[in-house]
Amino acid sequence: MTFSVIGFDPQTNELGVAVASKFLCVGAVVPYAKAGVGAIATQSWANLEYGNHGLDMLEKGVTPEQVIKELTKNDNSSTYRQVGIVDARGQSATFTGEDCYNWAGGYAGENFAVQGNIQ
Repeated sequence: MTFSVIGFDPQTNELGVAVASKFLCVGAVVPYAKAGVGAIATQSWANLEYGNHGLDMLEKGVTPEQVIKELTKNDNSSTYRQVGIVDARGQSATFTGEDCYNWAGGYAGENFAVQGNIQ
């Protein structure tokens, strides 16, 4: 199982990502963040390209929802993945592929995105 949360504080303009998992060294795989740009959590058969590529798109002004569409559209394994994104304006989006674990889902709102799955 893996759970992640991404948050943006509009008063301080700070972003953060937290992740908890049964997998060791998950902090080297799931969280990506860039000051003034946004933060991303990629999990559930994580695609490591989602992190840096997603941050590059955010930096160019692409919305989190559109970033997810771009990341997943040519990924043949996107049905097994989860990703959450919050940009430096507090816009957010989350995605859970239909073939994720027994229970998997996410929720996004202004200034946050959360994702989780249980095997």
